[in-house]
Amino acid sequence: MGGTFTYYANVFNIAMEGMMLIGAFFGVLGSYFFQSWAMGMLFAVISGAVVSLIFSVFALYLKTDEFLTGIGINMLALGGTTYLLRNIFDVKGAFISPRIESLPTWDIPILNKIPILSEILNNHPFIVYLAILLALLIEVIIFHTKFGLRLRATGEDPETTRSLGISPNNMKFVSILLSGILSSLAGIFLSLGYVTLFSENMSNGRGWISLAIIILVKGRPLGILLMSLLFGFFESVTFTLQNFNIPSQITSMLPYVITLVVLFLYSFNKSKREK
Repeated sequence: MGGTFTYYANVFNIAMEGMMLIGAFFGVLGSYFFQSWAMGMLFAVISGAVVSLIFSVFALYLKTDEFLTGIGINMLALGGTTYLLRNIFDVKGAFISPRIESLPTWDIPILNKIPILSEILNNHPFIVYLAILLALLIEVIIFHTKFGLRLRATGEDPETTRSLGISPNNMKFVSILLSGILSSLAGIFLSLGYVTLFSENMSNGRGWISLAIIILVKGRPLGILLMSLLFGFFESVTFTLQNFNIPSQITSMLPYVITLVVLFLYSFNKSKREK
């Protein structure tokens, strides 16, 4: 969802992978030291905002290439979180502790009484349901508010925004800031919701998959939600396949192979329509 804002502001934000990883680390850091998932979320959000600020300074105000800046942020996130993990917690690989408090889950009334649906849709970390609500909210913000109109105008023609007395750079900065905060929340789902630990490079390419999804659905929030659920389904399939003695190195490739297939089909259909 964070990438939606940068997509419409015409910011090529490949730093979501790094923002997600940094959010995952600082979420665990806050939760461990304060034994509170809320503090973990606060730490993650602040870290996402700080990384956004760094990205903005370089890409918007120092005019560095957005792609190279994003690569730099991703490398900084990978090396930085590994360095902090080893120096703060004195471990290599993964950090697990009973002091880390995971995100609470929601038991939804009525749904918990429906046998099959309850197993699939109920008792997930609350941030999962929050993401669904955010998709609806962001759809409204982008297409039915003055802010969304100015954001899209910034992406399509910055001079239009400038003629209204609004700085295109400021609009892009806001989009990067929102992207960083929401990406860090995605990271905290990995470290405090999906599991309760931090491991080196635990975002593991999910930021890249997010970027592919955003491009595929042309930034539409509801489209991102549906495609994310689809890729989440294929990720769960990988765990099922491991029960059939298929090497994990092969099954773990499935979501990325699906991404490439979908990108190929998208490009094929697009070129077919243009002929």
